[in-house]
Parts: sequence; C-alpha cells; structure tokens
Amino acid sequence: MIEFEKRGIPTTSWTADGFIMDAMRSAENFGMTTFSISTMPLPFTNQSPEGIDAMVDGSIDQVVSGLTEPTTRSGFEEEGFAIVSDPVLTFEGSDLLDAMDAFNRTFIDWKWSDGLPLVPPTVERVERMLQGTILPPQEVIARLEPGFGIATVEKIAANAVMAGCSPDHLPIVITAVQCIAEPQIYLRNKAMSTGPHAPLIVVNGPIAKEIGLNSGVCALGPGAVSHANTVIGRALRLVMMNVGFTYPGVSDMDTIGSPIKYSMCVAENEAESPWEPYHVAKGFRADESTVTVHFVYGTCELHDFENWKAEELAHNFASAACNLCQVPTGKWLLGRRADPRYHTEEKEHHFMMICPEHAQAFHNSGWDRKRLQEEMFRLSRMSFKDLIGNKEHKGFEIAHPELQWLWDSPDTMLPIVETPDCFEIAVVGGAAGRGAFFWGGGGPITKAVQM
Repeated sequence: MIEFEKRGIPTTSWTADGFIMDAMRSAENFGMTTFSISTMPLPFTNQSPEGIDAMVDGSIDQVVSGLTEPTTRSGFEEEGFAIVSDPVLTFEGSDLLDAMDAFNRTFIDWKWSDGLPLVPPTVERVERMLQGTILPPQEVIARLEPGFGIATVEKIAANAVMAGCSPDHLPIVITAVQCIAEPQIYLRNKAMSTGPHAPLIVVNGPIAKEIGLNSGVCALGPGAVSHANTVIGRALRLVMMNVGFTYPGVSDMDTIGSPIKYSMCVAENEAESPWEPYHVAKGFRADESTVTVHFVYGTCELHDFENWKAEELAHNFASAACNLCQVPTGKWLLGRRADPRYHTEEKEHHFMMICPEHAQAFHNSGWDRKRLQEEMFRLSRMSFKDLIGNKEHKGFEIAHPELQWLWDSPDTMLPIVETPDCFEIAVVGGAAGRGAFFWGGGGPITKAVQM
C-alpha cells in the first residue's frame, strides 16, 4: 500500500477484524499515518471460494469509499502497550521486595514483560551490565523491525538486566541482536507472522566455556546448569519486544504462540564432536567466538536407541523433515523467501542438533557433516501431490514455469528443501541417543563476537 500510495495510486486493504490493531500499528511503523482498510469478519485463509466472494461483496461499499474519499484514519484508539516518556521510573513499597513486585505488576500491565518475573533495570545494574562490553552505551547496534526501534548498547543492556544476565553474557546478546537485524533474517516477517517463529541461538568458540554455557545434558533447559543459556535467550526476546515492538496481539500475531519463544540458546558440544565445529564449517577460526541465530518454527525429537549404522540413522532422521504441516516443507516450490528492499533471497533451512553418540556413529561409518547433509537431502522427499496440496497453485506457476509438467506426474518424488546445505548440523547434548530437529524459516546468520 505504501509503495502504491507513493506513486499516487489510492489503496485500501481488506483486513480481518482480529487484525485491525495490527494493521494500524504496522501502518504507523512503516510511515503510513493515514490509510484505508475495508474490514472483513474473518481472514480469507481456509475459506471456500463462495465464502470469500460473500465477504468481498459485503465490503464493496467500504472499498469504493476507501478508494474515492480522503482517508482520515490516523493514530490509534488503543496502543495495546504503554508509552511512557519519563526517562526514569520509580516504584515504591513497604520494602524492596514489595517495590519489586510493584515494578513487575506494572510492567505486566504495560505489556513490557514476557510474563515471567523481571529483574529491575536500575541505573546501577545497567551500569554494571555495561562493564561487559567496550562499546559506548549510546552506540547504535541495530534498528529492529517491525517498530524500527533503535537498539543502543544501553537499551540492550537494560533488557539483559531484566532477563537476569550478568555482564559477561552481554557480548553474546549484542551479537545476537546484530544477527537478527541482518536483512537475510527478514525480521519483519518473523516478528509479525501468525507463525511461532522463535530465535534459536547457537554459540561456538572459547566464550561458551568462559561464561558457563551448557552444551550437554539439558542444554536447552530448564535448570541451573543452563542458567546462562536461559537468560541469554530470554534477553533476546525482551529486546525484540521492548526495542523492536514485537508485542503479542499488537505486532506479533502468532495464532497460538510457543514456549520456545521465551528462550532458546545452546553452545555446541565441540569437545565431544567428531567433526569440525559448526562455526569452522561456516568459515570462522576455531579460536573465534561466534553467535548463530536461526529463526525456527518448532522442534521434534531425533530418537534412535537401536541403530549404529549411518544409513539407518539418516533414514529415521529424514522422517522428521517430512512434515507437511510445517511451512518450509517444499516451500521452494513457491520461490525463495525474498525482501525486495535489500535484494535478498533466502532458502528454507532446517537445524539439526545431533547428540554426541549419534555423531560418533556417523563418524564411525565414515560420514562427515557434509555427507550427512547430502543424505538428508536425498532421503527427505515427498510426492509433488503432497507438497503442492497446501500451497497456492498460482504461486508455483509463477515461481517455476519450467516445472509445470509435474501436474501430469503427481507422484514424482521431490526434495523438501532446495539443496543439501539447507540442513544445518551442530553437535549438542549429552549421552543416550536423542537429538532435536528444528523446522526453520529462512536461513541462519553467524557473526563473530566482539570481545
């Protein structure tokens, strides 16, 4: 709508009732202070053609009005979260614990909380947190969509305090923020979608051991052994909310939500891996510390207590990838994920956490990481009939005119992702034959940590 309006072409948008506040917030974020919407009782998704026709017919008067009359909609009837201009907030109580309770209740009321108790970001605590970096407090690390919030070092530090981080965690949190701001991540989509996109943080290199990140048993938590993992992952979510304005029900329109959105952070178990570290495979030195962020939809187990041969393990693991109800399954049929503002095109990647026991079994069979990627690509296949069933046919026709012969060959088996390197693989966890598979949205970003 913005691009058409810039060119002098009037627009209106069909918007379902449940998304009106989201539309208003988005328009404001993206610089469109007045705009026209035609409201619909339901989204067009999962509606019959007849049902869509009826809703469109019922809104034609709104469409005509929106295209022919001056737009007057401006501002918000309700923000959905608090806007406070005071630079310093004060909370009082009968004692410090009572004051802390008042702080937490207020932040929940204002929608600034992730729902769990927060540590008050007092001036003293934020200053102590800033000792974890040499960067100046007002240095801008990124501008975070969807609200284009300015993520300064100090703002990141304040959210790290609230999450329970210590100063030595801050460099990882800052690097993770840099990762999600990269155009290839397409943060606007991840932050605003109706899907349960969650940032998965994977840390490599010396810093993981230095700050006590867990790479073994219960690396994804919960528990005291994963304290650093938990608070670092939580800090990134709070930055997305309080700096990027990724507020539930306002910009984040996730249909159901997911517990993995609270926090996901692990270190690779480099010590028990038979392969080169994940970040070395990405082109970094072994002695460099890196942070990888990959937005994922969800996870399932890679369980196998019986097999020790690589072929059998890979065959079983491929079944996790073949899930029609996951967005990225066969999404390459509709073309690549693209952001025209930055001329980026991204393939859909998945992330596999292989436990040391399984990694050693692959190694004993002579398989390295690349061989496992190739076999996962070969084995993770489904019929065209299945893959196209929940996808827009017109989108496939536009994206791949050279593949239209598949309509006459519906049983042709196709890969669920474009290339073998769409399977990201790191060694994580303890003993006893259980890994994790994450269905990904787009690809990961890896950056070196500035110490």
